[in-house]
Amino acid sequence: MPIYEYKCADCGKEFEELVFKRDECPPCPECKSEKTGKLISACKFKNGGASDSRDTGASAPSSSSSGSGCAGCSGGNCSTCG
Repeated sequence: MPIYEYKCADCGKEFEELVFKRDECPPCPECKSEKTGKLISACKFKNGGASDSRDTGASAPSSSSSGSGCAGCSGGNCSTCG
């Protein structure tokens, strides 16, 4: 079962919830409002490459020829993209 991130439209609280159905939106744990929506979450993954001794925890830029940015964001706009 996946854990999704939600935000309450009434009080603004962001929270995580384990859900059983993809379209299920749980009530806010803070104000009990039913007006919650699923947030788009950033995912993080680690490739099997060798680590760099200068690694600070951020994903290193990819040397792919597609030009689509780094392995960390694939968009070319994060702080690790050169």
